[in-house]
Amino acid sequence: MRQRITHTFSIAAVLMAAAMLSFQSCDSTDKKVGPDIGMRDSLPTLKSVGVSTLISDSGIIRYKIITEDWYIYDKKEPQYWSFEKGLFIERFNESYQVDAYISCDTAYNYYNKRLWELRGRVLVKNMKGETFKTSLLFWDEVAHRIYSDRYMEIDGETRKLSGYNFSSNEQMTDYIIHSSKGLFPLEEHQPTPQPNPQLMAEQNQEEEPNRDEKP
Repeated sequence: MRQRITHTFSIAAVLMAAAMLSFQSCDSTDKKVGPDIGMRDSLPTLKSVGVSTLISDSGIIRYKIITEDWYIYDKKEPQYWSFEKGLFIERFNESYQVDAYISCDTAYNYYNKRLWELRGRVLVKNMKGETFKTSLLFWDEVAHRIYSDRYMEIDGETRKLSGYNFSSNEQMTDYIIHSSKGLFPLEEHQPTPQPNPQLMAEQNQEEEPNRDEKP
């Protein structure tokens, strides 16, 4: 039996791979430093600026990541990655066409909690071609759930939705939204059935002999 492998748009997996590429050039050699300036937990452990990288999967380029700055804070509580100046991720299909993307003004990854927080102008396109616009979006990797209590606009080929309290699966293909309103395509108009005088006359002629019969 053949197993079908489905590629999902996993932010965490992509960024983990990008982290290895982006931070491998960081200088980790021992250097003489001055006295501890204090407030060590307020400083990032690693910093990468001007990140633009491609990530491959099974030898095929699948993702492109662009961010102006990327900080890792492992002394803070909770520990997190920070993308203060925005984050943009594209996913490519086998023909190297973009079939999904994520864009936001600011992003945080609380990696010990496996929780993502996207803020600002958040724009997501899923692999069905639907786009999602909101100002705050969370991705819980443990619960395999994406959610937001902010106003959300969903734009698809056959319908448009807007509302609050959005919740979906990780691929953003199966979702619910509350207090919603939108536009839906109507089915083709079916004409109202019209009586057929000839058919009605034939039915009446068949019924008349039966009425004359007496029990």
